[in-house]
Amino acid sequence: MSRADICVVACAEAFRGDGEILAAGIGGAITVLAARLARLTFEPGLLTHDGVCLLTGDVPALGQPPEVVEGWLPFRDHLWLVLNGRRHVMLGASQIDRYGNTNISCIGDWARPKAQLLGVRGAPGNTRCDPTSYWIPRHSKRVFVPQVDMVSGLGTDRGAFELRRVVTDLAVLDFGTADGSMRLVSVHPGVSVDDVVAATGFELHDISGNVAQTREPTGEELRVLDGLDPDRLRDREVAA
Repeated sequence: MSRADICVVACAEAFRGDGEILAAGIGGAITVLAARLARLTFEPGLLTHDGVCLLTGDVPALGQPPEVVEGWLPFRDHLWLVLNGRRHVMLGASQIDRYGNTNISCIGDWARPKAQLLGVRGAPGNTRCDPTSYWIPRHSKRVFVPQVDMVSGLGTDRGAFELRRVVTDLAVLDFGTADGSMRLVSVHPGVSVDDVVAATGFELHDISGNVAQTREPTGEELRVLDGLDPDRLRDREVAA
């Protein structure tokens, strides 16, 4: 079992209880695996797609086409799902603050940025209309910042619909606090609370109590994961 296995399962847990909505992982193997693992284990009602425009009736391994296609999902229909709260997406972020405002647009002043990134893309609509989670493969002060340089995705202080959880290579965090600020839910095996605090550029909500350890995958989950990712592409996303 690797750190990546733990991260996939932690990401999959974000989809627990979603039922029949579209589960979308963006930006790498771990988020895609998380949605597929959730569907194959504890959340069978989830809708998954091939990464383009096909709703899949089966759950193929990474890089493999589906054998069963349930439907066609053109962009206009995908947007309908987003605007009507029928999609839970797990995004990435170049910067994220204590309230979950995220930046994927630029680093520095937007008028003369030091680095141009993706642009806001669909982040405003996703975060305003749908449950949203995040996967951050490198937990650091460069990502977890006091203030993002530009708001691409909305935080709890700007009207986000529901920020579910943030999973990183070190920990699981959420926004289940009275003021909607980020709190530390669990640390991964081999990681301490001090490790997370040192890698975060703002003060986390009260961590004076005991912080749980992120749960390890079950034997069945590891079996399913190995079937979905026989080449272990997930390990490439996590350094530990």
